[in-house]
Amino acid sequence: MKLISTLLIVFASISNSWATELKPFNFEPETKSQTIAVEKTVCGFPNLKLPTEFAVFAAGAYSGRKIAFQIDQSGHEGTQIDVVVNSPNKPVVLMLGAYEPTIWNIGWSKATKIIAVLVGGYHRQAVAGLVKGTPLLLSTYDNRGPCGYFYVTPDNLAPLNPLSKRVFARQVDMVFPAVNGKVVIGEPLPAGSKLLTSAETTPELFYDKTAPIAGPAGLEDAVRRGLLRKATAADAQAWADAVLKNSPQRDIPPVAGQGVPKPPKMSVYNAYVVLKPFTYPSGLYGGNSATFLIRKGVPKPDGNPGHSAVYDFNTLNCQGALCGAH
Repeated sequence: MKLISTLLIVFASISNSWATELKPFNFEPETKSQTIAVEKTVCGFPNLKLPTEFAVFAAGAYSGRKIAFQIDQSGHEGTQIDVVVNSPNKPVVLMLGAYEPTIWNIGWSKATKIIAVLVGGYHRQAVAGLVKGTPLLLSTYDNRGPCGYFYVTPDNLAPLNPLSKRVFARQVDMVFPAVNGKVVIGEPLPAGSKLLTSAETTPELFYDKTAPIAGPAGLEDAVRRGLLRKATAADAQAWADAVLKNSPQRDIPPVAGQGVPKPPKMSVYNAYVVLKPFTYPSGLYGGNSATFLIRKGVPKPDGNPGHSAVYDFNTLNCQGALCGAH
């Protein structure tokens, strides 16, 4: 009863279609950090006593759903995976893994007992919702974890059984792929099931509030703060003029009606002028990439520009994969 009194009971009524309709847990943020028995020195849980009967369940994905915050210094946007465990017949140990920086937000059914949690990944992994004292081992590439790193996807299963045998002395019973930042581990939840989770550690505690908001929202925020402004055709012309003025005279003939061809102008689509010291938000890849012009006298921004093109008036060079396309 004491344990249950410390738990936050959520989802008062859940239908059989819960697995396809899971929404992020609505935990209330707490300022108190959770104390969890974290093993760091060896690949295993030296003080863990396993019962005769238990299940080893693995779950994960390359990444979860994006949360618009960073949780580490990788420059990658943080993600979150909501995990619900329903194993009423056997206690369980969990192996959770994602490549991208990920917060694992864990809830479980009343009859479920979680013995230990082993979490792997390339970038930082964090765990919210576990009961105080639950053995937890975080082993990633970035933290040089004792078990190396692993993540759980259908095409990356080979490391799982050897690692499970090493840590838990048995192979994995089942793998549950996470989809869109959600995963149900174990048996389907009956209608009317209630889920439990500890309110002492919430996902928000891992957000790096000092880092820029990720992706396009971070650029909009930088414009509001006066660090950036939208680039114009005049900015593109100023760049072309500066490059032409400071380039050696090209030995090419003029074209009728045009004269000597000028260097191509940069695109002003999704382009920004850097006005003050600035840190690139994470997630500037693919369709979220942008173009940046750094004004004369403004320092080179910190962070990772991703796939963006960066035109620097201080050096008159462009850096980034998209420079040639402009």
